[in-house]
Amino acid sequence: MTSIPAATVILLRAGADGTPETLMVRRGENLAFAGGALVFPGGRVDPADLSTARDPQLAFGFDGLADDDAAARIACCREALEETGVLLTSGAAPDPEALAHARATLASGPDDAEACTFAAMLAALGHRVDAARFVPFARWEPPAAAPIKRRFDTLFYLADAGNTASAAISPDGHEAVAIRWTTAADVLAEEARGEAALVFPTKCNLQRIGQYASIDAVMAAAAARQPPFIQPEFVQRDGEMWLVIPEGCDYPMTSERMENIRRE
Repeated sequence: MTSIPAATVILLRAGADGTPETLMVRRGENLAFAGGALVFPGGRVDPADLSTARDPQLAFGFDGLADDDAAARIACCREALEETGVLLTSGAAPDPEALAHARATLASGPDDAEACTFAAMLAALGHRVDAARFVPFARWEPPAAAPIKRRFDTLFYLADAGNTASAAISPDGHEAVAIRWTTAADVLAEEARGEAALVFPTKCNLQRIGQYASIDAVMAAAAARQPPFIQPEFVQRDGEMWLVIPEGCDYPMTSERMENIRRE
């Protein structure tokens, strides 16, 4: 099965004590992928995202980036706005009503038109996307043998949500039915108590960012290494099936029993 290009952005801000907080999205229960789960904002990469990345009137800092990387950073910016209201662009503070209208237009159109609508919105606002805003974090792809309905080849990025062009956040009411700022530790504790659902890549990435005491530390650690490619494998241990990821990729947990895992 051919994998679908996707992009996810881990939005970060500093909590009162400096601990990194991330913006988590709760997906609608009726959605085919990860219904009801807590996730980071993200979605499919559209071919028009690459056109936006290569247009100097709409984006800058993309020279030298591979096409898949360039398009994924635009997709992160687009999905963050649509799902949460966070606008990660460079430009004058937009009129709140104009921004709300632009976001509503993104949500109301067909899925395959979102990227073109986003490009038109950037032009109307006089904003551009700065490639450096999105720090590569990892690439995840499901196991080759995974019996799942949708295979997403997902590029993960970090983005500091400070200095956003829009301060107010709200769920879009469709893909995101609720959103909130929280720490990785709190989300992981909720999942352990059975109060939240996490798909395996989200859980692993929360554990990874949860190792760091500040946004600067998370960003520095990510910038110091090539973003790892993570393709979990099925491994049998003592009669039990485990899902295992590579060692040495900055993930503190590298295996979990299959019976405890939600994959989609």
